[in-house]
Amino acid sequence: MTTVVTKADELRAPPLRKRRRRAAAVLGRLPGTAAVWLFTGFCLFAFAYLLISSVKSSRDVLEHPWSLPTTLHFENWSTAWNDGGFGSAFVNSALLVVAASTVTVVVAGPAAYVLGRRPGRVSNGLSLYFVLGLGIPVQVMVLPLYALMNRFGLIDSLFGLFVLYVVTSLPFTVFLLTSFFASLPAELEEAAALDGVSAAMTFWRIMLPLAGGGLVTATLLNAMAIWNETLLALMFIQSNDRFTLPLALLNYFQQQQFTGADFGALFAGVSIAILPMIGLYAWLGRRLTEGLTMGAGK
Repeated sequence: MTTVVTKADELRAPPLRKRRRRAAAVLGRLPGTAAVWLFTGFCLFAFAYLLISSVKSSRDVLEHPWSLPTTLHFENWSTAWNDGGFGSAFVNSALLVVAASTVTVVVAGPAAYVLGRRPGRVSNGLSLYFVLGLGIPVQVMVLPLYALMNRFGLIDSLFGLFVLYVVTSLPFTVFLLTSFFASLPAELEEAAALDGVSAAMTFWRIMLPLAGGGLVTATLLNAMAIWNETLLALMFIQSNDRFTLPLALLNYFQQQQFTGADFGALFAGVSIAILPMIGLYAWLGRRLTEGLTMGAGK
């Protein structure tokens, strides 16, 4: 049986050269796609290994690292929480994250709005000033900050650490939010001005809600950075009851070297330190991606 191919069918069929280009494009993306999936698989495997090891005994972790536990040792979590000091450290980190990330966004929001909506020599110079703050390593600022914090009596103080987190997070937050406010339509401000709305009320009632995606993105990024921050906490916190989770993890690891390694409890402590951020990203990760994409559109 023969098939009759009309001229319309020939016109609808994609040319051979186009097919080859598509095939070449697909083959060109295969190495990158494979690398992404391999990395994703490795991360999932490492996460599963961490959780499984957190309910194993130390002997099973050492002798049978790749096998499933025959007995679940949930007491490892209570040991890490109580004996390892992860309980108080969790509370300290949570308080610092909520307070510092919120205050940083509240302070950076008005500054970013003025810099993004009022272009000029002064605003451009201030924007450059904040950008330069991104290029200064924290290690360079540690000694001057220590002398300044010591003068005000803020060494070994959670409030002092909170101040440091806000100050060091401001350059990035202002830089990020400036692009969000700059991308908002100017017609809204013009309409508000015609209605007699002041600049401050325009910001709080109109522009700030429209930049909600940017605010969520900045808050989430700051929360992750503060939760995992180690250097400033290590330099300015000395008392065990004021430790953050990274310090509690370091301290517990050092204790294991002298008292005998309890690998199950150690894995449980690591799980306590990383699970909240994984949960936060799983909850707001899509908003983070959308916010970064929207902010890069200007």
